[in-house]
Amino acid sequence: MCGICCVVSLTTLRNPLEESVREELKNRGPNCSQDITETISNPNCSLHFSAHVLHMRGSLTPQPLQDENGNLLLWNGEVFGGLTVGEDENDTQVLLHHLRMVQSASDMVSLLSQLKGPWAFIYYQKMEHCIWFGRDFFGRRSLLWKFNSERSIFTLTSVASQPADNINSQWQEVPPHGVYRFDLEDLGTFTFELYPWVFPNDNEPNHILESKWDGFSSSVSVNINSSGLYLTSPVCPMNTSITPPGTVEQDQNASQTSIENLKGLLSNTEKRQMVNMLIDVLSEAIRKRVRYLPSPDLPALPLNNAKADVAVLFSGGIDSMILAALADRHIPAEKPIDLLNVAFKIQDAKVPPKSSKKGKNKKSDPDDVAETKSNLQSFNCFDVPDRVTGRAGLQELKNLNPQRKWNFIEVNVTQEELKEMRQKRICHLVHPLGTVLDDSLGCALWFAARGSGFINDVTEQEHYTSEAKVVLTGIGADEQLAGYSRHRVRYKTSGLEGLVKELVMELGRISSRNLGRDDRIIGDHGKEARFPYLDEDVVSFLNSLPVWEKADLSLPRGLGEKLLLRLAAVELGLGLSALLPKRAMQFGSRIAKLENNHEKASDKCQRLATV
Repeated sequence: MCGICCVVSLTTLRNPLEESVREELKNRGPNCSQDITETISNPNCSLHFSAHVLHMRGSLTPQPLQDENGNLLLWNGEVFGGLTVGEDENDTQVLLHHLRMVQSASDMVSLLSQLKGPWAFIYYQKMEHCIWFGRDFFGRRSLLWKFNSERSIFTLTSVASQPADNINSQWQEVPPHGVYRFDLEDLGTFTFELYPWVFPNDNEPNHILESKWDGFSSSVSVNINSSGLYLTSPVCPMNTSITPPGTVEQDQNASQTSIENLKGLLSNTEKRQMVNMLIDVLSEAIRKRVRYLPSPDLPALPLNNAKADVAVLFSGGIDSMILAALADRHIPAEKPIDLLNVAFKIQDAKVPPKSSKKGKNKKSDPDDVAETKSNLQSFNCFDVPDRVTGRAGLQELKNLNPQRKWNFIEVNVTQEELKEMRQKRICHLVHPLGTVLDDSLGCALWFAARGSGFINDVTEQEHYTSEAKVVLTGIGADEQLAGYSRHRVRYKTSGLEGLVKELVMELGRISSRNLGRDDRIIGDHGKEARFPYLDEDVVSFLNSLPVWEKADLSLPRGLGEKLLLRLAAVELGLGLSALLPKRAMQFGSRIAKLENNHEKASDKCQRLATV
């Protein structure tokens, strides 16, 4: 995770980068900061580049990284495939080496099409007087843009502060439709040339807006390049078949949800083979995301004091359980794994009442007094649904590998701290998004990723703060495997055809709906969000399957949605977590209960307005 920024101005600026933006960027990249300014005489403009590095791979490499020809690379990403990056190499250096050999737009498109992994980049080609920028196919890394027409300033940045008036913000997320080329020799109109993503064998880009984009000045336009060059999608298109082969026989106990139901489905050889293929491709995606970590220059700690390098956003639900179980395969045995579990204080919770004895004797019974005292001691206002399922999931993981040290971190948030940090930090990170849903999820993610809480062992409660730089998150599972309740509604109203269309839409909008925001939120702690379910090979495998192999929404809730993943959980040896129905983070953590119950998720959230 890095913070990158570029400011293009037709005039020389004394302070081209707002101090608030610089601080946001430095939070993302605490290990190294550097600024470089370039001046171009024809046309007369200045280019200011600012980069802040979070050291994740190979040797610490300051950015912007410049080659002998004066080209500059600002890279916020991870190369997990497509280019060969040794375990001791830095992928920024490897990528710049390849960019140095780019001679044409065709070369650039070919190179970027090879990359697998999350990325956002800004690349200045000095001799060509142009800037390339963009995000990966899914938009897993944040990149924002803004054009100030009054001052003729164009800015690209990983993160930006919300303006004090909350109204006149021009920040937008750069749509991950492709990569953009900005010709600095034609600054009169600020025209961006788009090289869009297309699926293999397609001849035309889909869902690309031409000409002026909403929210931008009339002097700014985005046009699809006239040369017909496209980037090749790193994933295969979704299988849209809607006719299952033959009649699917339903188990007579299909109305029940039990581990035995899932084991019965696994008795089918073809189904079991498919499940193991999913486990293999997902396991490899996780392996790549937990191995590429820098070796600290500190003396080794005793095993019982070792710190985790990897954390999992953990609710005890099936998505996070599988991430933890597969991470266990690839993380050294002596290393703990941090399980981040967030809960917001239940404001209207009541202490469980003492039991009442039958009869007319109203005198205090010693047993009643003891029971009431016990209830008061055991009652916890942070025992939200995700905390309860998280503890159960922890026990399943301990059963799976008793030798591993699993740090179940109870992140407890009061309403007072929530209000304080929302105004101080979170509202700026969520921006330019601003709905009630963005508020709920953004706040829950920010506190969870901070990783400051308590670990309860047998004897005492210990304060603990996770130092893991890698945070695994389960986003992408529901979008691909029909995990949301709206998928079940669509299936009931429109059948498999409607469900397929819904899943295509889900994956297409996941960047603007989730990923940019989540990247900004988690990155604020100097940590890197990694999304194994959105690994290109995982998505391609799931896209290759017909929808009825991934989910069967004729089966009850807790079984039919994400069916393939539930079968994988049983195959991995997990227990009742395989049957937990989907529970959104804002409800599982109870943050949604703290606010106005009459709000809609899509409403503009007034709490995100700065005071």
